[in-house]
Amino acid sequence: MSPITIRVATPADLETLARWAEAMALETEAKVLDAATIRGGIAAGLADPHKARYLVAEHDGRAVGTLMLTTEWSDWRNGWWWWIQSVFVAEDARRLGVFRSLYAHVEHEARATPGICGLRLYVENDNARAQATYAALGMADAHYRVFEAEFPRG
Repeated sequence: MSPITIRVATPADLETLARWAEAMALETEAKVLDAATIRGGIAAGLADPHKARYLVAEHDGRAVGTLMLTTEWSDWRNGWWWWIQSVFVAEDARRLGVFRSLYAHVEHEARATPGICGLRLYVENDNARAQATYAALGMADAHYRVFEAEFPRG
């Protein structure tokens, strides 16, 4: 089996990332995303690394998965958390170690970057498969729940 390689996403990946975001929202939350909004959001993230950083996993020269990194300042730790978000692996590439490769890449980079205090992600309460994957990689339940107040946008 050929190795999985990781690269930084480029604007040329926009349509693939958008399709994957739409698929992930439908698969994990039964949500249909607004196509223009998701494409605008991804384009903004690709254009500004302070907003987000997207990584793409490739296998046999084909994009097979992605994740997005964002940051959160921790005054308790005097350092930055890297948040792993928007994880998606193409259905025909699942169980090939795509997420494991993405995570290993991010973890290595985070440990080598001064000021990074750790990695975080959130996962749906009922997504036992993803939770088992994250635990197998050494992540632990942080015992927090996420609350939100979403504002309508016009």
